[in-house]
Amino acid sequence: MKLLALVTLALLAGPAPAATVLEYAEAKSLADADEASLSPQQRSELRASQAALLASGTAACSTPVPDLSALVVVMELDAQGKVVRTWLQGNSPLAICLRKHAAARWLSVPPRAPFYASIEVSFTK
Repeated sequence: MKLLALVTLALLAGPAPAATVLEYAEAKSLADADEASLSPQQRSELRASQAALLASGTAACSTPVPDLSALVVVMELDAQGKVVRTWLQGNSPLAICLRKHAAARWLSVPPRAPFYASIEVSFTK
């Protein structure tokens, strides 16, 4: 009887709200807009934290035979700067590793949440 009551209550409550589903292109567009909206001071702080994340990520993700494919990691930040979601353009081992590395990191505290930022890496030969 109790189980039936719980199931009935769950059905009456309706479906749980779904998290916003963003594709890579939408997330990248949000990141470009959010980064462009920053003051020079905020932009400098964000770039410094992105550079630190990239430096630690490339050190953690380096391989004996580097893949020089371009990559982009887009990150959604919460109010404290914690990376809460990521999107990836690129499928090299470095790209995949950097995405995983970024997913467990923090950037500078953003002016609002959610805030989107990206790290773009390309190599020249």
